[in-house]
Amino acid sequence: MTTTPDTSASAASTMTAAELARATETIEQVSAAFSSRVVGQERVRTALLVALLAEGHILLESVPGLAKTLAASTLARSVDAEFARIQCTPDLLPSDIIGTQVYDPRHHEFETQLGPVHRNFVLLDEINRASAKTQSALLESMQERQTSIAGTIHKLPEPFMVMATQNPLDEEGTYVLPHAQMDRFLLKEVITYPAEADELGVLDRIDDDRLGQHAPELEAVADLVQVRELQALVRRVYVDPAVRRYVVQLIRATRNVSEVVGPELGSYVEIGASPRGSIAFFQAARAMAVVQGRHYVIPEDVRELRHSVLRHRLHLTFEALADRVPPETIIDAVFRAVPTP
Repeated sequence: MTTTPDTSASAASTMTAAELARATETIEQVSAAFSSRVVGQERVRTALLVALLAEGHILLESVPGLAKTLAASTLARSVDAEFARIQCTPDLLPSDIIGTQVYDPRHHEFETQLGPVHRNFVLLDEINRASAKTQSALLESMQERQTSIAGTIHKLPEPFMVMATQNPLDEEGTYVLPHAQMDRFLLKEVITYPAEADELGVLDRIDDDRLGQHAPELEAVADLVQVRELQALVRRVYVDPAVRRYVVQLIRATRNVSEVVGPELGSYVEIGASPRGSIAFFQAARAMAVVQGRHYVIPEDVRELRHSVLRHRLHLTFEALADRVPPETIIDAVFRAVPTP
């Protein structure tokens, strides 16, 4: 069921048709640039756009070879942003990411050298290979949008977005991300194998020199000013009170799964989503509305994002792992149980 927005609401009336049209045009241009390099993966493209417009961070999970790094770098280049890729290893230090002070013998003083996290788009490849100490150093950057070096605060650029990847299969020598840090990611997208037609398309592009080291340089189709305008526009998207209650009811249902969907599935959930889950739905649904060309949120926006927002916020029991019950099964059951406005 689709909720009809109250057009008399001041929040909705502040966005003009011209602003929405410009936003739609920019998003379509960025999407086209993305698709020129990344074959298929429409869900990944949408998730990256939603995370960017909602001013959040995203965690991409898949087996190797499914274009996670290519997707992240392509999005950055399409909006003419500064991009940094950090290959996480067990010996990576916090100073390798945020920066450090280096002694300059010529001037007999220390100078600050900012680390690669001081870019607009930061790709953390295989984040679960970084040590717990290094992972904790990322929390301030992701949450506070700043770093602290020798007691001095350094603000991160705007926009700022962390795109982290992890391989769920090769777990030797890895450090499981703590639940507190997982919660900092607005979305977690699980990338699956491409369809047969898309995989054939990859081979065709290699044959035509449109992929790999011989591919032509991707030209930016937008700039950071336009990205900041889109982010400001998202903050003005109207969310009806009925949709707000729907989001809160869904999040509260994850904390009482046994009462909502029954004890069988409820026994698999140890901890439900925190209020940060409600905030994530609120922000991501607004961004999804703009991506879809609307100035208001509908319940379908929330449903479309349910797995990406919640799969990393439910803490499952060992029984769920033993019985191979994925979080998506529980999420779908909760959404079926909670009435849609």
